[in-house]
Amino acid sequence: MPVVQSLVLDGEKGELVNSLGRVAKNIGVSEAKSMAALKNHREAERRRRDKINAHLTTLRGLVPCNDKMDKAALLAEVINQVKQMKKTATQASEGLHLPMDTDEVHIEKIEGSDGSFLLRTSLCCEYRPDLLSDLRQAIKNLPVQLKKCEISTLGGRVKTVFLLDITKEFSANSAENRELIITNSVRSTLSSILDKVSASVEYEQQLVFPQKRQRVSYMDSSCSSS
Repeated sequence: MPVVQSLVLDGEKGELVNSLGRVAKNIGVSEAKSMAALKNHREAERRRRDKINAHLTTLRGLVPCNDKMDKAALLAEVINQVKQMKKTATQASEGLHLPMDTDEVHIEKIEGSDGSFLLRTSLCCEYRPDLLSDLRQAIKNLPVQLKKCEISTLGGRVKTVFLLDITKEFSANSAENRELIITNSVRSTLSSILDKVSASVEYEQQLVFPQKRQRVSYMDSSCSSS
């Protein structure tokens, strides 16, 4: 059976060529591209496997396991180790009063087993050289007895926690009112110190990042439109 041939215009050469030869050329180019893409994919997969094996080798050196442990058992052991470390860190941090990023005054009432009345108060803010002296003077002027004080710092932040005994200020007839008065007095005093620290921080920020002078335009009220 005769093969029907046709001529097509080759845009690169600018001449008529046999269509069968052009199709064969296109097929060859497509096969070459496919082989190159397959080679690149295999190379990427090889690099990925090498990275995974390198990380697994690192994990084997960090956890108490043997070299014969398979990947699933190794990952399970790593998970157990991470959980144990997290639990240990949580237990170690219990009872610590770390300063946070938020400025705040917190007051909590505690009733002792002996019938005493206590206030656990905390102040969290930026550290200032005169902060501790201001707090010491403030507590001294309040109708309370200081039982315990804890101070913790983190970066430029500080948190002070006081345990205040207010038992002596109570009477049988006005205990509830005295509690409210003393609590409000403590909160007001610590809030004043916090406001002072905040104002100092804001002032220092303005010195470092001064605001541009605002341009003000004035309109002459005597001028009238025609």
